[in-house]
Amino acid sequence: MKPARIVHLVAHRGNAREYPENTLPALQSALDLGARFLEIDTHLSSDGVPVVIHDADLARTTGATGNVFDKPVAELVNIEAAERQRFGTQYAGTCIPTLADAARLLDERPEVTLFVEVKRASLAHFGHDQVVPQILEAVRPWRSQVVIISFDLPAVFRARQIGGFRIGWVLPQYDSHTRLKCEALQPEFLFCDEEKIGAVEPLWRGTWRWVIYEVTTIEQALSLAARGADFVETMAVRDLGIAMRARTSAIA
Repeated sequence: MKPARIVHLVAHRGNAREYPENTLPALQSALDLGARFLEIDTHLSSDGVPVVIHDADLARTTGATGNVFDKPVAELVNIEAAERQRFGTQYAGTCIPTLADAARLLDERPEVTLFVEVKRASLAHFGHDQVVPQILEAVRPWRSQVVIISFDLPAVFRARQIGGFRIGWVLPQYDSHTRLKCEALQPEFLFCDEEKIGAVEPLWRGTWRWVIYEVTTIEQALSLAARGADFVETMAVRDLGIAMRARTSAIA
């Protein structure tokens, strides 16, 4: 009998089911739960400092008005990102972190990999020549543990070209034209939404490792592993992590 393929868990915006997404408590919780792979999002402040937040608009996670691009980093790091619509006052005082502060969680954790997503809205607002170098500089001390990812193909190519970082392309589509681009780029990782990849066929083979996101159940994870996925990305870090470890123990 062929042994079951091992699939790893990526904590999507940290343990974002139990903590405000993309915050230091969410990331620390994921690490405490045993996650060795974290994924976060980054935008630039008005003065060009990378901060960790998914939306350029501040309203959803902070309740503040305006957007990241309009505010300097000194103001952003004092804006509460407690997702009060989900958690009430439970995480009052939890603020937007800088990218460098998030990366410092890797100190003395050489086994942990951090996927840093460069958001397209920042690229459109500031341009690739400003955004990519600023992000690379912020995480340069942890370069061996950081992977730069984006939907934006030129951004990830530039991260490899000018910084020597490992890269991952978040696929906008899953089709033959996109596959040709993957074969030309040869990234270390490919990210794709589970809904885009169909339900049956094996995933494309190549130099890359697959990370499939929006996964919440062990059944999904096992099915994706059988098709060639190397990682599943989830906000349900605790529940899926427990299920995956139980499965591993059962077949050991």
